[in-house]
Amino acid sequence: MDTTRLAGKHILVTGAAQGMGAAVARHYAAQGAKVCLGDVNVDGAAEVAEEIRAAGGVATHVRLDVTSEADATAAVAHTVEEFGSINVLLNNAGINKPLFFLDITRENWQRIMDVNAWGTLNCMQAAARQMKAQGRQDYPYKIINVGSILSREVFDDVVVYSASKHAVLAMIKGGAKSLIEHNITVNGYGPGVVRTELWEQLDRDLVAIGKFDKLGESMDTLAENMILMKRYSYPEDVVGTAAFLASSDSDYMTGQLIMIDGGMVIQ
Repeated sequence: MDTTRLAGKHILVTGAAQGMGAAVARHYAAQGAKVCLGDVNVDGAAEVAEEIRAAGGVATHVRLDVTSEADATAAVAHTVEEFGSINVLLNNAGINKPLFFLDITRENWQRIMDVNAWGTLNCMQAAARQMKAQGRQDYPYKIINVGSILSREVFDDVVVYSASKHAVLAMIKGGAKSLIEHNITVNGYGPGVVRTELWEQLDRDLVAIGKFDKLGESMDTLAENMILMKRYSYPEDVVGTAAFLASSDSDYMTGQLIMIDGGMVIQ
């Protein structure tokens, strides 16, 4: 591994206390970035930050509810206070709660859209305002949004989540067009079936609503019937693309969503 690939990068990662966010934060630090881990689970974020420091990396943490404008502004400010600037934002925080179409409630809609869609925009705005204030640099600032296979598809039991991730794709495209004048690129990646705490909770919820009969069946069924590579993924399958998008290798990219799904969505 190139331990200097991300040297000079000061990165705020949202939803960094566990799962993909934690894995990507560790990978960023291992490649030389200074990383601020933001999460509403502040104890979990602190634990991951300590693991990074114990491994020789540079990390701090901050409480971050992505739906709060004050929290988003404070998280960006904390990153700048600790590292001197912010030049990369990874918008990873997200939630899901499956319901069949006729069972969707206003509460279900509002909560998922609030975190996944508004939370993404909220943190994009906070980071972009700071990047703009810092002035132009020799290489672009980067905002990376985590989309999903459901940024391009819709499943009948996760319609609201699908809507929220379509919104994330819209913000990748709209942000790219709007922010390039400030030397900010906006890209993203779309994971498929990833074995994390989020998916394990989704698995339990799918059994609860009667979509599947037993735990683990959802992942196995999708792997067998929809994933060309015939296996689900792990956070480690995602971190390389996340590093590419944070690195200088992606400097001439903006407005793009890269799928990391084993071949579930081919376009």
